[in-house]
Amino acid sequence: MNIAIDIGNTRTKVAVYENNTIQHIHIFPQEDFRKKITEILNDNPEKAQIVLSNVGKLKEDDVIWLEEISHLTTISAVSPSPFNNLYATPLTLGIDRMVLASGATLKYPQQNRLVIDAGTCITYDFITKDNDYLGGAITPGFLLKYKSLNDYTARLPLLNLQEFHPLIGNSTEQSIQSGIINGTINEIDGFIDQYRLKYNNLTVILTGGDADFLAKRLKNTIFAHSNFLLESLILHHQYIIENDKENHIKL
Repeated sequence: MNIAIDIGNTRTKVAVYENNTIQHIHIFPQEDFRKKITEILNDNPEKAQIVLSNVGKLKEDDVIWLEEISHLTTISAVSPSPFNNLYATPLTLGIDRMVLASGATLKYPQQNRLVIDAGTCITYDFITKDNDYLGGAITPGFLLKYKSLNDYTARLPLLNLQEFHPLIGNSTEQSIQSGIINGTINEIDGFIDQYRLKYNNLTVILTGGDADFLAKRLKNTIFAHSNFLLESLILHHQYIIENDKENHIKL
């Protein structure tokens, strides 16, 4: 059994895969981690190959537990990558951003790529056609924007993402929806436009929990993959395995 685990800021995503193809996806809160992983592993008596991306708060005890019950590969800042990391502070690059950059590099070769991950934060990661990772941007996602308006004002209500978001809000709630949703859409389209002015042959990959909501509203042409991080984690793991094989052959 092969399993990819993505520990995010708010949820855990698990993909069970064979031959680099996802068969099942499980999503659950982090407090259910051991219970859910045990249930998944019980479906197959063989010791699983697990690849782990941890940007959340997975406890060290849980990592040790995974090492005991599986063949575990944990992606870190020093893991082999298919791109040249030109970030000014490469060791501070988030593991999720690193994995997404790897997935884009491997899945969309010989083209400029912009990966947009719309989750708790919205991250932008750019990899050139020569496989140079240059960096990107980080902004608040929908959840953080709604929460910050409620947390840092006296009277603004805490709202949730909704389909109806008029350009001109005729109430406080509609004005918040207009500002957050239309503002975020225009932000993303604006970033894409600026990248396309500077780089031709640009492939844009949109992923994350809010990818499907945004994909229907952006004016730019994109590839929407809500589970691209899991797919990228699988591709990155395969790259590490193949890279290790090459190193052993050279030795």
